[in-house]
Amino acid sequence: MKIGILETGKVNPDLVPAHGAYVPMFRNFLHRADPTIEVAGWDIVDEGRIPASPRDADGWIVTGSKHGVYDPLPWIEPLKVFLRETYAARVPIVGICFGHQILAEAMGGKVVKSDRGWGCGVHDYRLEGREPWMTSARETMRAHAMHQDQVVEKPEDARVIARSEFCDYAGLAYGDYAISIQPHPEFDAAYEGDLIRMRQGSDGIPDEIAQRALRTLESGVDNEVVADWVVAFFRRAVTQSEQERKSA
Repeated sequence: MKIGILETGKVNPDLVPAHGAYVPMFRNFLHRADPTIEVAGWDIVDEGRIPASPRDADGWIVTGSKHGVYDPLPWIEPLKVFLRETYAARVPIVGICFGHQILAEAMGGKVVKSDRGWGCGVHDYRLEGREPWMTSARETMRAHAMHQDQVVEKPEDARVIARSEFCDYAGLAYGDYAISIQPHPEFDAAYEGDLIRMRQGSDGIPDEIAQRALRTLESGVDNEVVADWVVAFFRRAVTQSEQERKSA
């Protein structure tokens, strides 16, 4: 199975030597669940590389980004079009952070820079029911957060799959072929910590919020669980899509 990584943001160059770029970060994340998965990157933010076809990969992950979905960037609208085409083609999509937000906007939702401010560090999320790709029964998950923007109006056809005290629409699902979450299951504690410290200050994350977030990093996260879920989602959706095409 080949998963395309739509790279809508970049790891800060100062952090790349220690932590790598987003494509290998997501490769490592997926390989927690299945080391046979092939991963290929599309540089959206620097090169404007929108894939030629939704079927250039078996499924897609849309990464996080420093940009907002409301920013006047030349690749924002083409990416929304591609996501709608991909969903219509029944090729599975997973959105992470910015990916969660732009998928919501593409499908009719609304995203704003929240007056709740920065969400960072380890957050607890309440799961709203059990999806068929959830390989273990859980009521909560714990994951790294790093965002100011939030989905404030969900698309009409989306169902909420996760919430937190900080983020009402922390996880959304669209039929059988798209899911998205606000937190970052591809982050580890070391990268999250360096990112918080880099963004801490008068023009970034307020000191009090940053220090509180840094203290949460020792609490552990459920990255392996989420990796199992994401891979199970892709495999289930790919199989279902193939069966639907054969019977059409």
